[in-house]
Amino acid sequence: MQTNYSAQDIQVLKGLEAVRKRPGMYIGSTGTDGLHHLVYEVVDNSIDEALAGHCSNIYVAIEKGDIIRVKDDGRGIPVDIHPTENISALEIVMTKLHAGGKFDKNSYKVSGGLHGVGVSVVNALSEWLEVSVYRDGSIYHQKYIRGLQSEPVKIVGSSDLSGTLIRFKPDPEIFETLEYSFDVLSQRLRELAFLNKGVYITFADERPEEKKVREFHFDGGVKSFVEYLNKTKKPLHPEPVYFEAVKDYVDIELALQYNDGYNETVFTFVNNINTREGGTHLIGFKTALTRVFNEFLKKSKHAKKIEAPFSGEDVREGITAVLSVKVPQPQFEGQTKTKLGNSEVKGIVESLVNQKLTDYFDEYPAVMEIILEKAVVASKARMAARKARDLTRRKSFLEGSGLPGKLADCSEKDPSLSEVYIVEGDSAGGSAKQGRNREFQAILPLWGKMLNVEKARADKVIGNDKLQPVITSIGANFGNEFDITKVRYHKIIIMADADVDGSHIRTLLLTFFFRYMPQLLEKGYVYLAMPPLYKITHGKKIFYAYDEKERKKVISELGLTENDAKVGIQRYKGLGEMNPSQLWETTMNPETRTIIQVKLEDAVEADEVFSMLMGEEVEPRRRFIEENALLVSNLDV
Repeated sequence: MQTNYSAQDIQVLKGLEAVRKRPGMYIGSTGTDGLHHLVYEVVDNSIDEALAGHCSNIYVAIEKGDIIRVKDDGRGIPVDIHPTENISALEIVMTKLHAGGKFDKNSYKVSGGLHGVGVSVVNALSEWLEVSVYRDGSIYHQKYIRGLQSEPVKIVGSSDLSGTLIRFKPDPEIFETLEYSFDVLSQRLRELAFLNKGVYITFADERPEEKKVREFHFDGGVKSFVEYLNKTKKPLHPEPVYFEAVKDYVDIELALQYNDGYNETVFTFVNNINTREGGTHLIGFKTALTRVFNEFLKKSKHAKKIEAPFSGEDVREGITAVLSVKVPQPQFEGQTKTKLGNSEVKGIVESLVNQKLTDYFDEYPAVMEIILEKAVVASKARMAARKARDLTRRKSFLEGSGLPGKLADCSEKDPSLSEVYIVEGDSAGGSAKQGRNREFQAILPLWGKMLNVEKARADKVIGNDKLQPVITSIGANFGNEFDITKVRYHKIIIMADADVDGSHIRTLLLTFFFRYMPQLLEKGYVYLAMPPLYKITHGKKIFYAYDEKERKKVISELGLTENDAKVGIQRYKGLGEMNPSQLWETTMNPETRTIIQVKLEDAVEADEVFSMLMGEEVEPRRRFIEENALLVSNLDV
């Protein structure tokens, strides 16, 4: 044990050393989220230039080797010598924490990167980074290795362009993975284009042989965003409700449109940052929305049709809304900036939304009437769902444990060490129960196809005999009452047959999780089991193949052909054909199994796909089938 504690034990971290020592403090994590956060910090600088009126085009690319390139046509980072630091302003921005124009209210009125870490943190966490600045007729260049300059700022050419080009490679010494997701970055860049109307953002993935390019540009701002979100749904009124307003230096842009579905889709942003955990601006919006509808309800013919005033849940059924707020001095809860804490913003948003929506619905009473009718039906359904839920709770209390009878639970009580297999069919469920490790593996057999929740209200969901065991087994309620901290298993594994029916069951379950327990997908708690498609026997040796390609590979490696009498090939028609030991060995043993983690990387695109494939509207589904039919190689896999 160390007993001496003196000045020599105090460590002083200089420059960007602190960032490399504790990267999670600055970018949240060293996993995939932190990796993508590097790109956001660089792009945010370009967006800040656009907000200040100096940038129209932003180009982002993933090069081979997961190198990132970001170029804009802004003013270019200043390169002249700083009056007190006596080095180029460019070098200060790239190597000093809390340095930049965002702290001067004359340079940027609002900014996304208000923690001031920005590009210097990207530099610190990159194996190398190089920056080229186009301004004053010249091209200035500097390169850095792990945050330290490897050369002074120098002029490398001349140009009439203005702007900044940054290329960097994340440091493998820091990050657990260096592989960028095209979908994750697409979602963020699409959001930025919606939130900053008029800006052109081009995104390219140069890693595959055939380069993928997406262009994002929306003149309608968040109104375009709502139209985009509702394009696979059936809107109840043709035009989104839209307004922009400013009060006490807080700028609000809101668009909303109702559809005939039952799901609530609300995205909120502060200074272009997606506030996934909400905050005071979201509370202000929800409070105002409920108040406005209750005021109109009192004056309408619908007032006597329901037992009590609307709840927030009633007036948000079928809503698609995007709220974007620009705040000069935002206070975010947590370093990752996902929840707004400014108390004054609640009142500002609430009063503006209340005033503007009242004015709108006074001018367009027919739109209010349509939405009121929907909210009345939603209110009645909510009361029915509450009664069904109370009945379920009473029944659970009378039965004792509250867990469904078909669930074979595990003995482990720590959710992080526990997993549940949701298994299609009683016969496969029986094999899984016998083959499992009872210590940490629970089995929940399902029988028959469950409800498509995309076409049903919450009262139908709570009363559905196929979904009720799933809700009860997971143990965290569902919908607005879902509590991720109460989830009983951190691995929820869907195990269905490798055929069309199995695919349908997987899709129905994933639709349910996405609509009523999305946090499961955000946390990465949901998995798909991968049972083998073939059993190959050669003498006393047994091999398993998970697809056609693997089957051919196994036979080839044995030095045999498909028709060789020495090889036996069995194609499994379902999980029930495997005995307990085979099911354990191939699909359930953590040492040998293959499972696929289902993660929610692009919430906007996921919403679009689930609405298109599982919703009421036929035309978007038909269009999807026509466009993709030729890509299907085997419908029975």
